[in-house]
Amino acid sequence: MSSVVGRGVQVRSLSRRPGENQVVGDLATGAGLAEALAGTDTVVHCASDTRRFGKTDVAQAQNLIDAARTAGVSHLVYISIVGIDRVPMPYYRRKLEVEELIASSGIPWTILRATQFHGFLIDMFFKPQKMLPVLMVPRGTVQPIAVEDVAGRLAELSVGTPAGRATDLGGPEVLTFDEAARAYLSAVGRKPRTACVPVLGKLARAIADGGLTCPDHAFAGRTFEEFLQG
Repeated sequence: MSSVVGRGVQVRSLSRRPGENQVVGDLATGAGLAEALAGTDTVVHCASDTRRFGKTDVAQAQNLIDAARTAGVSHLVYISIVGIDRVPMPYYRRKLEVEELIASSGIPWTILRATQFHGFLIDMFFKPQKMLPVLMVPRGTVQPIAVEDVAGRLAELSVGTPAGRATDLGGPEVLTFDEAARAYLSAVGRKPRTACVPVLGKLARAIADGGLTCPDHAFAGRTFEEFLQG
């Protein structure tokens, strides 16, 4: 946000609860969105129902698009995920549906796909196994990226002209899940004991084939090791 404010842009965030620099609205019901978006030129859509694997994402995106169209918004920016068209997961399918809604909305748009955040990799794959003596990991690779690096790129895109599908954004290095797991275990003071879990099916093949990565679009930001040290 600071990088956008520094350009003289007025920024406000949408929340269900009032707060500083916030406007009140509810994506789930559409309540308050018309008032929240009044006078807005650009909307950056970052909300997602991750606890329920995006179950309500499509409906909420449609509510936002409807309100944005009515308010005359001239640029809709959306943060998405690298590999949603290659990795067959329900959450990814919903993210792809949201992309399609935005692209057909009639509102000029920009979509940025980024790889997994450093913290997400830990919270999703490693922390749930903290009581196990050995960390189970799938075959395949990841390309974790710092949240602030993605936020900076979103800020740049939000003040630019609508770009459609922006160039994908990946972390500075591609790691195997095993390498990432061992680095995490060492950082938290545990013996780096891991075991590769043989997972079958299209999902496993997509991850093993690098479906979660975009090595040609690596961003020279904070590495996973630097994140762990911090």
